[in-house]
Amino acid sequence: MAKDFLKELSKRPLVFDGATGTMLQRLGLKAGGCPDELALTEPDMVRKVHQAYVDVGSDIITTNTFGGSRIKLKEYGLGSPEKVRELNIAAARIAKEVAGKDVFVAGCLGPTGKFLRPVGELEFDETLDVFTEQAAALKEGGADLFLIETVMDVKELRAATIAAKEVGLPVVATMTFDETMRTVLGTSPEAFAVTGSALGLSALGANCSLGVEGIYKALEVMSRYTTVPLMAQPNAGLPVLKDGETIFPATPEEMANYVPRFVSVGVRILGGCCGTTPEHIQKMGADFKALKTEKQPKKNFNVISSRSAVSAFGGDNAALIIGERINPTGRKKFAAEIKEEKIKTIRTEAREQTEAGATALDVNVGVPDIDEVAAMKRAVFCVSENSILPIVVDSSDIAALEEGLKSVDGKPLINSVSGEEAKLDSVLPLAKRYGAALIGLALDDDGIPKTAEGRLKVAEKILKRAEKIGIPKEDLIIDCLAMTISAEPDSANETLRAIKLIREELGLSTALGVSNISFGLPSRATVNSNFFSMALAHGLDAAIVNPKNEMMMDAYHASMVLLNKDDRAEGYIERFRDKSGNAAAPTKTKKEEPKDIRSRLARAIVEGDEGHIVDLVDEALTEGLSPLEVSNEGLIIGLNEVGVLFGSNRYFLPQVILSADTMKKAFTRLKKEMKESGEESLGKVIMATVQGDIHDIGKNIVATLLENHGFEVIDLGKSVPTEKIVEEALRSNVDVVGLSALMTTTVMEMDNVLKKLKEAGARCKTIVGGAVVTPEFAKKIGADEFGGEATVAVERIKKLVKV
Repeated sequence: MAKDFLKELSKRPLVFDGATGTMLQRLGLKAGGCPDELALTEPDMVRKVHQAYVDVGSDIITTNTFGGSRIKLKEYGLGSPEKVRELNIAAARIAKEVAGKDVFVAGCLGPTGKFLRPVGELEFDETLDVFTEQAAALKEGGADLFLIETVMDVKELRAATIAAKEVGLPVVATMTFDETMRTVLGTSPEAFAVTGSALGLSALGANCSLGVEGIYKALEVMSRYTTVPLMAQPNAGLPVLKDGETIFPATPEEMANYVPRFVSVGVRILGGCCGTTPEHIQKMGADFKALKTEKQPKKNFNVISSRSAVSAFGGDNAALIIGERINPTGRKKFAAEIKEEKIKTIRTEAREQTEAGATALDVNVGVPDIDEVAAMKRAVFCVSENSILPIVVDSSDIAALEEGLKSVDGKPLINSVSGEEAKLDSVLPLAKRYGAALIGLALDDDGIPKTAEGRLKVAEKILKRAEKIGIPKEDLIIDCLAMTISAEPDSANETLRAIKLIREELGLSTALGVSNISFGLPSRATVNSNFFSMALAHGLDAAIVNPKNEMMMDAYHASMVLLNKDDRAEGYIERFRDKSGNAAAPTKTKKEEPKDIRSRLARAIVEGDEGHIVDLVDEALTEGLSPLEVSNEGLIIGLNEVGVLFGSNRYFLPQVILSADTMKKAFTRLKKEMKESGEESLGKVIMATVQGDIHDIGKNIVATLLENHGFEVIDLGKSVPTEKIVEEALRSNVDVVGLSALMTTTVMEMDNVLKKLKEAGARCKTIVGGAVVTPEFAKKIGADEFGGEATVAVERIKKLVKV
C-alpha cells in the first residue's frame, strides 16, 4: 500500500479525516484520561470514529496515537516498551480493519511535549529513538504512511521525519502556526517548507491553531518555496465558549468556501483538525475532489533555512553571503577559546556578522587535540541562539560534521564534499539523511584541475553521484576554487571561466571562498573586492567572505544593483543610509561596548551571555549597587528589551529562553544577597496546568520569566487537581493564580477552578492562558486577565499585583 499511496497522491486529490478528539468527546470520552489507551480499553469507540469518516468519503484515516510516544504515554504510566508497542499496534489494526482495501491508514506521530536542546533538555538521538519505536509499531500494525502533526519545534520535526522515513513508509507532516505566522519556537511557514522538502516529505502543510483563513495564509507562503504537495487541516474556526461548553463555530459550508483557494496554492491533501466532524469532511471533501489540482511549478533557485528564516539564492535572487569568521584558522586566541570550551567569540561573531549583512554563517571549530564533536555541537547551539541565519556546517571530521547536522534547526549547508571518492562515499549519505544542501569542491583524487574544463568535469561527477542517491541538483553548489594569483597569475581567469561554464553546462549554482585570491599580496581587500565583483558578474551565487569588511560588502551591494538582483535598489540604499537619512557613507555595524555596569548587565541579558553574567553581577555589587538596583536597573531593563524584541518578531522563544536562563543565573547569585538584606519579592504566584491536561511548556516558560522578574513562583506542575490549587492558594496567601490548558477537553476545568476559588473565599487575582484559550473565553469565565504570549503574561501579572 505504501507505493499505492504515493501513486494515488500523484493522480488525484486525497481527503484526510477530521478531528478525533471532538468525535471521541461525542461518544463519551472523559477529560483526564489517556485518549490513546482507548485502542486497548474502548476499541469500539475508536472504531466508530474511523467508520464515521470512511462513510463520508475520507481517503485516509488517522490512527488514534497522537500521544502514543513513550514520552507522552509515560505521563499515564504506560511508557514501557511493551506497552508502547502494544498500544500502537492495536491502534493501527483498528484503523486498518475499518479502512479495508480502499482507504489508507496514516500512523499518527504527535509531538513529545518536550523541546530539544538547546531550547529544552531532549537530545536529538533520544528523540530519534522515541519516534523510531512508535513508527515501527504503527507499521507493524498495518499503517500505510505516517502523519507527523501539530509540531511546534522544527528540530523535533527533523528527528521524527528521519525516524519515520527510515522505518520505511511515506511521511507527510504539518506544523501549527499562530496568528503571527510563527510556531511557538519561531518557525515560519517558509522555513518549515524548505526544511520539510529537503527531508523528503511526501506532503507538508499546516494544521490546528488557526481557522481556514490562517491555514490558507500559511500555505500560500509555503507554496513559494516548495514543489512538494501541500496539505491543509484547519480547525473549524477558533474556539468560543457557549453555554459552558467550548465549541468550534465554523460550519461545513463556511469551511468549504475556502477549498478553491486551497487548491490554487497547491493543496493536494485536505482534512480537518479540532472541531471538524464527518459533516465538515463530507462537504469539504466533495468540493475538493470536484476541482482539478495542479502540481507546483519547479522553483529555479537554491534555498537553505534556519529555525525561523530562509535564505534563497541562485536564479534571480541575490548571492548568498556566507560569513566566514567562525573559524579558528590563523586565530590563536579563538582557537584557545575553543579548547577551553568557551563561546564568547562564537556568540560575538554570530551577532556581528548577522548585523553586517551575512545571509548564512559558516561554523568551523577545527582545532587540534580537542573533542571536535562536542565542540561542533556547542558552537552550533550558540550560533542558533544568537542569530536567525541558516548555518553552514564546516568540518573535515565526519563525526563532527554529523553532530553539526543533528544540532542545527532547519536545512543546513555542508562545507564541503569534493570529487574524491572517500568524500563522496562519506558526505553524500549524510546530506541525504539530514536534508542538507552541499558545497562541492571542484577537486578530486588527482588534485585541483588547472583549467575550467577540468573543474567542470569534477562538478559533473559530483552531480551524478548526488543525484544517484536522491539529492536534487538544486541542493548542490560548486565551489570553483579561487587560487592565489601571486603564485598562479592566470588562476583568476580560469576560476571566472569555471563559474560561467558550470552554470551554463550543468545548470548548477556556484560558490567561492573569495579571499584566497589575494594571499601574499598587499592591500588584499582591494584585490578581493574587485575579484568579488567580477565573479558576481560571471554568475557567482554564493560567497564565503568576511561580511564585516566594508569594501567587500560595498562591492556586493553595488554588484547586486548592477545585475538587477536588488529590487528597487533597496539593499544598496539601506547600506549607504547614514543616521541623518541620507544615502551617503556606509553604515557601521559594530556596536560600541557599553561601559556602564548597568548597561553591560542589560546587554548580557539581551544577548544571553550565560558565561559572564555572574561575573558582571559580582562587579556591580562590588561597585556598590544594591541587589535591587542590580535587578531593576540592569537585569530587568535587559529582560524588558527582550520582551520588546519578542513582541516585534525580532526575537523568538529560543532567544527568550536563553535570556531567561541567563537571568536565572544572575538571580540565583542575587538571591543570597537579597535574603541577607531582607528585600522582598514582587508577589506570590501559583502556576498550574489544570486537571486532565499534561501540557506544560507554556506554563513553564511563564514561571521562569516570573522568577527572573522577582516573583516567588509556586509551580504545582501539570494535571493538577482543582482542590490542590485552591488549598495552596489559601495556605500560601498568593497574589495570583495562573492556569494553563492546551486541550479543548480540559479548558473548561479553568472555569471550575475559578468557581472553587471564589467559593473558598480566595482573594487572589487570576490569569488564564494556553493554545485554545482566547481573551473572550477568559472574560466569560471571570478571569482577571488573559495570558497571551509569555512576556505579555508577565507584564499583565505585574499589573494585577500593581507593580
